[in-house]
Amino acid sequence: MTFEDTLATWLVKQRWFAGKGRTVHDLAILADTEIIPGDPGLRHLLVTVSHGATSDCYQLYIGSRARLPARLRHVRIGTHEGMQIYDGLHDAALTRILLDSIVADRSVGTLRFCRVPGAEIFGDEAGLDSLVLTGEQSNTSLVFGESAIFKVFRRVTAGPNPDLEVSLALAELGSSHIAEPYGWIETRMDGATTVLAILSRYLRAASDGWSLAATSVRDLYATEGARAGEVGGDFAGEAERLGAATAQIHRDLADAFGRSELAPEATRELAEQMFRRLDIAIAAVPELAACADKIGDAFSNLAKLIDPVPAQRVHGDYHLGQVMRTQTGWVVLDFEGEPASPLAQRRARSSPLRDVAGMLRSFEYAARHQLLGRPDAAVLAPKATEWVRRNSDAFCAGYAAAGGLDPAQNWVLLRAMLLDKAVYEVIYEARNRPTWLSIPLESIAEL
Repeated sequence: MTFEDTLATWLVKQRWFAGKGRTVHDLAILADTEIIPGDPGLRHLLVTVSHGATSDCYQLYIGSRARLPARLRHVRIGTHEGMQIYDGLHDAALTRILLDSIVADRSVGTLRFCRVPGAEIFGDEAGLDSLVLTGEQSNTSLVFGESAIFKVFRRVTAGPNPDLEVSLALAELGSSHIAEPYGWIETRMDGATTVLAILSRYLRAASDGWSLAATSVRDLYATEGARAGEVGGDFAGEAERLGAATAQIHRDLADAFGRSELAPEATRELAEQMFRRLDIAIAAVPELAACADKIGDAFSNLAKLIDPVPAQRVHGDYHLGQVMRTQTGWVVLDFEGEPASPLAQRRARSSPLRDVAGMLRSFEYAARHQLLGRPDAAVLAPKATEWVRRNSDAFCAGYAAAGGLDPAQNWVLLRAMLLDKAVYEVIYEARNRPTWLSIPLESIAEL
């Protein structure tokens, strides 16, 4: 078996591999950089994986040892030139060199390790062991000590990285709602600077928004006869504070990247795009047709707007899993935008209510996913509706009070974006998680 065949056999089994279900026709190595010689050694590879007419580029950190310790056997790739090769990001003896290289602003071959000037963390964290976090779907993240997190983008595309671009800009403005970057790794692809990994502040002792919301929902469902505001885990206060933090993030994004407006013709085109997505969703999930007229009315009302719609840079993939509650407040993560969208679309300006719609849809999921498979789901459904309404209202109130575009005064736009997001969810769930399809379908019926 060739080296490329060995890599391909391992690659398709990784949870971050985006081509699941598609036949891999070819794997080719675009770049091969030796970062650490010897035993153990570390090589950085850029490989393209072809799926017929399409291809994706991935980066691999290949560790090599003559003898593989038991702690690394679960990430073994195979054998090459008499050495055991494995996923080097799981080897703390190798990854601390990556951190030290960022500290030193070092270049190795075509790789450039970059340090953000004045990042004081490096005095304490350089040389620390790393721990790979579990649960990520599309990237691999390592924590160094208790202060730094290193996010490696497994699938890479040439050009600017929105996550680093936005984080650097908001850090320059002094935003308290981001995890400021400390450094990154970059290379050149297709003539463009391409970011491969980002080192940022680690939010120790923080809780993600999804977990906090899910706990609130569990408390409500477990307390017979109680309303959402009467249980100990009421989330409304946090939802309001999250709305205010979101408005501040949007102000900072507008200050950093500018403001503009969508003219009426651009708004009509936006509505047409929503109609096209609806047609695709109905073809995939015929049950959605029962709500087609109601959804279409919302999109038609959007197309009739005559006032310009404020537009700016937004998060683009905003939900409860992208926010963390720290001791000092809410922090927003992952400004990459929707990963499946083209880079230009992820960097384009949009209505800030797009992010509001994303978070409100996330509230729906937090409440309704816990009803799946429960024999008492029909009894608890009104509680789910109440929890969603209470926390959505609190979020919108906090967002408007902090200077965001008032959702209540822009309901035509927000309603269209909520339904468009739910239509997208119908397609996603039908393709990837059929047992969750009822969540968007039921909430569309209620919207």
